[in-house]
Amino acid sequence: MSTAAALTPEEIRALPAMVDGPTAFAALSISRTLGYQLIRSGDFPVEPVKFGRIIRVRKTDLLAFLGLTETAAEPEPPAAD
Repeated sequence: MSTAAALTPEEIRALPAMVDGPTAFAALSISRTLGYQLIRSGDFPVEPVKFGRIIRVRKTDLLAFLGLTETAAEPEPPAAD
């Protein structure tokens, strides 16, 4: 049971609006096997969208679950002396 390389926040933000199961699993740092088990049991942390046998996950749902925003926070400018 191998886990795909975890995605960075920047990689997650760059994803298309809907991603396939394995990409969502990589964003969550879980294995493909566990991801599909969680979907089948109804315990996947975000709502999957099913098109027949095809499973997709909304990027906005992944971002919300992971506590990320659509854009990276701008760094604070240095304090003026």
